[in-house]
Amino acid sequence: MTEQQLPVVVIGAGPAGLAAAAHLLEQGLEPLVLEAGEAAGSAVREWSHVRLFSTWGEVTDHAAEKLLAPAGWVKPDAATYPTGGDWAEQYLQPLADVLGERVRLGATVTGVSRVGRDRIVDADRDKQPFVVHVSTADGSEERIFARAVIDASGTWTTPSPAGGSGLPALGEKAAADRITYRVPDLKDPAVRGRYAGKRTAVIGSGASAFTALAYLADLAQSADGTGTHGVWILRRGISGSTFGGGEADQLPARGALGLAAKAAVDNGYADAVTGFRTDTIERNGDGRLILVGEDGQRLDPVDEVIVLTGFRPDLTFLDELRLGLDERLQAPVDLAPLIDPNQHSCGTVYPHGHRELSHPEQGIYLVGMKSYGRAPTFLAMTGYEQVRSVAAAVAGDAEAADRVELTLPETGVCGGAGLFDEPDSTKADADGGGCCATPTTLQIGIGAPAASGGC
Repeated sequence: MTEQQLPVVVIGAGPAGLAAAAHLLEQGLEPLVLEAGEAAGSAVREWSHVRLFSTWGEVTDHAAEKLLAPAGWVKPDAATYPTGGDWAEQYLQPLADVLGERVRLGATVTGVSRVGRDRIVDADRDKQPFVVHVSTADGSEERIFARAVIDASGTWTTPSPAGGSGLPALGEKAAADRITYRVPDLKDPAVRGRYAGKRTAVIGSGASAFTALAYLADLAQSADGTGTHGVWILRRGISGSTFGGGEADQLPARGALGLAAKAAVDNGYADAVTGFRTDTIERNGDGRLILVGEDGQRLDPVDEVIVLTGFRPDLTFLDELRLGLDERLQAPVDLAPLIDPNQHSCGTVYPHGHRELSHPEQGIYLVGMKSYGRAPTFLAMTGYEQVRSVAAAVAGDAEAADRVELTLPETGVCGGAGLFDEPDSTKADADGGGCCATPTTLQIGIGAPAASGGC
């Protein structure tokens, strides 16, 4: 087969991966989606109990909708909010069904390279197709050749640890029986029993931490949850942006999460411990856990710990490719300045496409959550615009690839540093500085205006 006859391999059958397949088909290209799980949206299914803060109107892709329409698919009410389970069952699974044999389940990608070229070799590198090594559920191995590779495998399998240094805290692995890195499903009786009446530490400052705190507060107010109490561990201090944008967030449900977390603290269902960076997790005589900070501060014992400190990309199977990644975020170098929490805390990201997602190795793209590396606040609609642009670029449609236009909602959070408080961070809030300008439709690519506002 010539390179043009080879498929475009898409890694991951989640929202971005399946949308990429739909856009590739729209461009006349043949996709092959490789999914490690046993069902489409396998990662989404693991948080099926969590309600999205985006509506149905914001979490389906237009090319996917076109593909689904002939099969009789009816889009759910655009103004309602799906759970992860709804998203998987009512959209992702039907989309995978329509794609049929173009989606292979139980196929784990173990390596990607150029045929006959490791990452050292320059000679005729760009003329060689990609080779993708795959292991299957029965233990067999195979290799697949591809004209391009779109990695939409996400970051779900690699949560960040509790340790403030980015490494697991001392004792964290030994305490694994009392630690989870996911928002618990408190509607599950077994899980509910684990947290009911218990003292639980929640480490993290994003939407997932807000959700966990709200869930624990609800449990504390229920008949079977008396005595439930949360301890919210924050690496930063509390400022005007700690609880998100609230009513100023243009995604109301996202703003409501922060307000629910604030209510949990204000109403006494959780205590906030600020400026605490976990160094050690010890187990006392009755098996409860004691968190020790880098400064030696010791917190009162807790029964459980929920670590929600973000995620990071698994880059091990891409090691033979020449990726251009930012040294901080592990995101593509041209995308990183737009999303770097060292520069801003807004969570507001300008539209971007194939140019911001490209690498020195032509034909490989990291999209969806994986494109953000370690940065937070990714929206599904951002991923859909990414894959639309990337599919056009792979097809050679430069005009469509560069036409990246998308209106993204502002978070309502302005100014400040995203990782550490700075002396003048509150001044930016007070002065109306930062990045909460009126939302705009921007074009980033050839001849596009430079992004402004620092976020």
